[in-house]
Amino acid sequence: MMTKVGYLPDETSSFVGRRAELARLHTALTTRRMTTLIGPGGVGKTRLAVRAARAAADRYADGAWWADLSPLPDDGLLLPTVSDAVGLADHTLRMPVEALCEWLGDKHLLLVLDSAEHLRGPCSHLLAEILTTSTGLTVLVTSRQPLGTRGEYVVEVPPLPVDGAPDALQLFADRLRAADPRAGLDAPGDEAAAAEICRRLEGIPLAIELAAAGIGRHSVAQLAARIGTRFDARGAGLGAPGRSGALALALAPGFGAPGPGTPGGDGTDGDDGDGGGQGTARLDLLADATVWPRRHRTLRTAIGWSHELCTPLERLLWARLTPLRTDFDEEVAREVCAGGPLTPDEVDRALQGLVAQSVVQRDGDRYRMLDTLREYGRMWLTELGETRAAADRHARSFLGLARRAHDGWTGPDQVSWYHKVSDTHLDLCAALEHLLAHDIDGAQEMAGRVGFFWACCGHLSEARSYARRALDAGPVDGPHRTRLQWVLGVAALLQGDFATAEKHGALCTAGALYDRDDEGMLGAAYLSGLTQLMTGEPAAALEAAGRVLRMAENVPADSAHRLRCHLITVFALTALGRLTESEAAATTLRRACERGGEYWTRSYADYQLALIALLQGRPAASAEHARSMLAGKHRLRDSFGIALGLDILAAAIAAQGAGAQAARVYGTGHAYWRMVGHPQRGTPELGPVRERCELQARAAVGDEAYQRAFERGQSDNAEVGLAAALRTDLQL
Repeated sequence: MMTKVGYLPDETSSFVGRRAELARLHTALTTRRMTTLIGPGGVGKTRLAVRAARAAADRYADGAWWADLSPLPDDGLLLPTVSDAVGLADHTLRMPVEALCEWLGDKHLLLVLDSAEHLRGPCSHLLAEILTTSTGLTVLVTSRQPLGTRGEYVVEVPPLPVDGAPDALQLFADRLRAADPRAGLDAPGDEAAAAEICRRLEGIPLAIELAAAGIGRHSVAQLAARIGTRFDARGAGLGAPGRSGALALALAPGFGAPGPGTPGGDGTDGDDGDGGGQGTARLDLLADATVWPRRHRTLRTAIGWSHELCTPLERLLWARLTPLRTDFDEEVAREVCAGGPLTPDEVDRALQGLVAQSVVQRDGDRYRMLDTLREYGRMWLTELGETRAAADRHARSFLGLARRAHDGWTGPDQVSWYHKVSDTHLDLCAALEHLLAHDIDGAQEMAGRVGFFWACCGHLSEARSYARRALDAGPVDGPHRTRLQWVLGVAALLQGDFATAEKHGALCTAGALYDRDDEGMLGAAYLSGLTQLMTGEPAAALEAAGRVLRMAENVPADSAHRLRCHLITVFALTALGRLTESEAAATTLRRACERGGEYWTRSYADYQLALIALLQGRPAASAEHARSMLAGKHRLRDSFGIALGLDILAAAIAAQGAGAQAARVYGTGHAYWRMVGHPQRGTPELGPVRERCELQARAAVGDEAYQRAFERGQSDNAEVGLAAALRTDLQL
């Protein structure tokens, strides 16, 4: 959900108490540059951070932005995750930290890093860099222990008070009503029993929520009695099963929480380190070996009790869901978790049971699991001996997604595939890491199929890295090799590395010729042709594209590579000044894309039609085509394409005499160019047109008014600026 500027997660349930903590945070965010909320798992750090950031967001000109670090297994994707969170999709060859520092350098914003405990060292180093170079930056972190960054101000988050304050009891009642609006604490003795539950659970919000979810199977009084019995006996709990008997015990009615002496149980054998070692459970991370040990055991016991309330198949699903890094739907849950006694239909039923138990949270048709509960399930996945099998299923599922997305490129679902690939980025990376270690063929196929989506979504570094690693991992022939070379070339081209793009274009061509792969030839012609266009060789691009299109006559007209190869023809004809031919070719291409529901190529056909109309002295028609391009690129979340479209739209508006409006659109375009890390770019013929139209805009309103409008566009929230650019009324 969008705040005035920025992004913060939705609050999907009521917020209870915390007035003192919010007041303290208000002061901290006003007077300190870095604040860390610390406390044990389940104490409510994330909810408190969301509420505090939402209250503070309007004080920051560039808004409040949120990065969830809990899905990251290590620091490999830390920088891309933070960059994504603040809207940076860098298209350059710079070091990622350099690009991030430059992007944040003049910003006045609040950055929230949630669940940083397992990345303390890397987060501390990153924050030291960006806080030094970005003087308008304020950072709020949630962690189970301080990061140790210089200037860090630590705020401890205690449990909700259970004696003399109604907060814990209010939370219990709210969660009862959220599950069943008719539920309450109206029966005699209910309120006292609920208060006893909260006291037993020591005011830990997650433990209280899990307990409230158990009311569907017990009365409040029964629940209080069961929790009292369980907590009184927790010092003599069950030990964890050995792997040979784990599955049988998992499916037995008594299967429950690990006991003392179990790694990660209530004993002291779990690793309380800093999260840097293999196998360290975040559930066990504490600020200090002596801090919150009792509350930590209370939460672990509460989770174990909730685990026991689940049916055997719900417990099995809980464990098998843990490889998922991002939100998921029922189809993904079936793909990743079905097997043995857990049939696809049973997955659906068990998933709804976990939602009822508050183990899994539901938001529309999407589901997610809190990191603390995921960690508990992961521990049982290990005890069941299913860690490798679960990772195999997860990798197969996301390889399947990559295949379907690749096949659906030119169909009516292209936009939704873009969004799925973007939204599941962390799961795709995790699947690729697993495949690179255990299934090289699968990794090579996946990196080739998903790479172009990543390039267009702004994940250029990941696209290049995984394509290179897949090529280096072992022999690869045929279309998979050509795709990997193609991904490397396209990513290099978008980063302005034309020499590397040219090299991989030649390798694609040679491989596709050897394999007699017509689609590979079309892809190679697109890559080589675009490289030639960007380096001022349109005639060579036109000749090569025409030759390959004739050679690949058997490839369907709506093939993705065929459409992109036609796009090279359109670009080249425009660059050569053959505008009538170019307009006809662009119009034909656009219609073909429209028939198939294809947006990516259609947007660039619109871009060419806008440029042609501008060159022909038809600025109103140019603006119409430019707005059509922008609408398509916005659907695809393509910041690079939006930057190009804003440039051509601003030129068309300037050519109609609306100087101030053109200046504002130019300013918004400049903001998007900064977002991708480039100065203004585009094919060479655009430069002179842009310069001429900028001069027209300045002449129309004067330098001072032009500069004011430009700065307004540059400082606008990107969404606000784009919406203003898409308005069709001219302000002369």
